[in-house]
Amino acid sequence: MIPQVDNDLLTLKIETQPSLTYAVDLEHGRIRGMTDGLEALRQAVYFILSTERYMYLIYSWNYGVELRDLIGQPKEFALPEIKRGITEALLQDDRITEVDGFEFETGKKSVHVTFTVHSIFGDMEVETDVRR
Repeated sequence: MIPQVDNDLLTLKIETQPSLTYAVDLEHGRIRGMTDGLEALRQAVYFILSTERYMYLIYSWNYGVELRDLIGQPKEFALPEIKRGITEALLQDDRITEVDGFEFETGKKSVHVTFTVHSIFGDMEVETDVRR
């Protein structure tokens, strides 16, 4: 006798989780209610770029950005690696569809990076500083 399988039980339904999260007031270091959508994503981008990948055991190895090894590297090597590292880190979030439009301003000990994050909620401009 051959077992019968019901194909309806094998159908997977993928649901996108809500992006509702606590709203962090970075200026005052407090939680101020809840946030959702593009503002929640802006906060997630800030936290991803503020966390060095592989540095903290509490985070998955897919979370954070790899920029620490660029300290002391020549600008010609560091700038493409900053772009790659930021893009790779942010694309781990399934709400983000693309990262582009990178512009760099190099200083003596830092690089100011401006770029565009395209997401399911819309586009946003992001600025961050990378210390060399």
